[in-house]
Amino acid sequence: MPKTIKKETIHAKGFDIGIYTADYENEFISLTDIARYKSDMPHDVVKNWMRSRETIEFLGIWESLHNSSFKQVEFDLFRAEAGLNAFTMSPTKWIDGVNAIGIVTKAGRYGGTYAHSDIALEFASWVSAEFKLYIMKDYQRLKKDENSRLSLNWNLNREIAKLNYRIHTDAIKDYLIPPELTPEQISYKYANEADMLNVVLFGMTAKQWRDANSDKKGNIRDDANLNQLLVLANMESYNAILIGQGKTMSERIVLLRKLAVKQMETLSMVSMDGIKQLPNGDST
Repeated sequence: MPKTIKKETIHAKGFDIGIYTADYENEFISLTDIARYKSDMPHDVVKNWMRSRETIEFLGIWESLHNSSFKQVEFDLFRAEAGLNAFTMSPTKWIDGVNAIGIVTKAGRYGGTYAHSDIALEFASWVSAEFKLYIMKDYQRLKKDENSRLSLNWNLNREIAKLNYRIHTDAIKDYLIPPELTPEQISYKYANEADMLNVVLFGMTAKQWRDANSDKKGNIRDDANLNQLLVLANMESYNAILIGQGKTMSERIVLLRKLAVKQMETLSMVSMDGIKQLPNGDST
């Protein structure tokens, strides 16, 4: 699994259920912890659930939707045998057999079998419909708290980006725009610089993004994630310095690209837990 892992705990009817994410998009919930509600031998509970034909078909559909490396031929063999008295299935057998990504096994003190939240909630329904409702209630509470924190951090970085844009545009005015340019040309120069940063970071101009996302509100930067906003703020400050040094646009594109790649790689290894929280919940 990826090195940077954010862990949380769901509390349901007196049971603690582990949950983690490595990319802040896909969350994995402990099937082992859920199974403890049903038995003191959770691994057997998970294996019993996995040997049914309905479960195999559900897992196969999930993998086919989310996993481009899913081994369909091997899955068909499992599906043909599922439900037979002699058929057995385990998380490891499933993962190795079809190259699954929806279920993972983890060794160590806090190890066990984890599954994507879609799959984990399906397993919880099989264990106990009532228990699933308790899990969902605390899971929703956890998501609400997380979204609140992310919203604060997103707005903070958006404001940082706005402040740096002022520095960035002032540098363009001082170094790139000859006095004889018309207001229209000045406006175009700003847009050109902004789109240069958009292309370096997002791979497309603002117009290209709008054309491809006509159903979304806002603009390309409103759609950015936290890491992109932070890198964008740093790019704008660095671009202002490069403009002051007289670097050509071609030179700046190369340097800014190196900065963006390095910082995105670094931020991908940093957990949001590292962002210091003030007592009232605001970020610093």
